[in-house]
Amino acid sequence: MQYHNTIQGEFCDRLNRFIAHVRIDGKEETVHVKNTGRCRELLLPGAPVILQICDNPKRKTKYDLIAVEKPGKGWVNIDSQAPNQVMAEWLEKQDFHCIRREYVYGKSRLDFYMEQDETKYLMEVKGCTLEIDGVGYFPDAPSERAVKHLKELVDGVQHGFTGILAFVIPMEGVTEVRPNLQTHPAFGEALQDALAAGVKVWYLPCRVTQDSLHIEACLEHIV
Repeated sequence: MQYHNTIQGEFCDRLNRFIAHVRIDGKEETVHVKNTGRCRELLLPGAPVILQICDNPKRKTKYDLIAVEKPGKGWVNIDSQAPNQVMAEWLEKQDFHCIRREYVYGKSRLDFYMEQDETKYLMEVKGCTLEIDGVGYFPDAPSERAVKHLKELVDGVQHGFTGILAFVIPMEGVTEVRPNLQTHPAFGEALQDALAAGVKVWYLPCRVTQDSLHIEACLEHIV
């Protein structure tokens, strides 16, 4: 995926989940943060950030914060809408003859439904921005929604679907994602149950630049 109208700034502070202060050309601006996760190890004072200029006159903020530079890792895309968009672009290049987004299954709206020959797939996509010693961890904040989605994938497998939990990794140098047991042990338990039930886990490391994000590979977790 490609961003347009981007500009670089310097992170100052975060007021809440949605709003931060960024210095652009020496002037402090209030910007929208496109990620409600904690991102504590990323959004540090002085960190270089990338913003997208918004031309909607009804917006209270002119800029969206979409990426931050992490020492030793380069740019990390923190746009929470990016994983689904980049996944949609990647799926279009694969051999699926049917792809549907926001597919209602059970009591959830899963990210993708696909068909390939006679096989039917249910996929939930998660973006991973937390990296420790070269390994990705998810989630960076408790996510009951993620646990619920895993249970829906298990139910799907039991009813003949191929269930996939896909971790889009919007940073370079990371090819594996592990459950963040310290932050949300229930997700780790749900993931183990899902793997035991036959749900597949994919890791999709990305190529990240200041204004683009592209999936470079698809690596399947080996049980």
